[in-house]
Amino acid sequence: MCQNDIPRQTSTNPAPQVQLRQARLILADDNPAILRQVSSILEEDFDILAALPDGESALRKAAELKPDLLVLDISMGRMSGFDVARALKQAGQSPRLVFVTIHQESDFVEAALACGASGYVIKSHLASDLIPAVNAALLGDLFLSPCLLKSENMS
Repeated sequence: MCQNDIPRQTSTNPAPQVQLRQARLILADDNPAILRQVSSILEEDFDILAALPDGESALRKAAELKPDLLVLDISMGRMSGFDVARALKQAGQSPRLVFVTIHQESDFVEAALACGASGYVIKSHLASDLIPAVNAALLGDLFLSPCLLKSENMS
């Protein structure tokens, strides 16, 4: 099980011209309870443009609303969070991406990073990790749920 350690943050880009408290976000998760939880965690600090139940809707809304950041579940029906990330990149859009997931395997983390993720949050740690992940992503840093680093050290 994941421990709450100090988050790993690595600067990858210069800080964007975004006010953290006014950053515009789109959320997508096919689990309504998780979507409500993510929205509840973020709504006080960020402008939630849309909370959507699937990847297709997230892609359409991202094209229309041009958010600063998307919070995406990885496993969502026909269009995964990875599919959304690749489609955005192909369309020339470059919002920051934070993935929320149950997957702790390194293959998933590597795939998320290859898709341009700035954050990777384990769903069981949303309460402690999601806001730091979003803030890090908006600043151009990388955030991985600390439990991933602990699991990696144990292998």
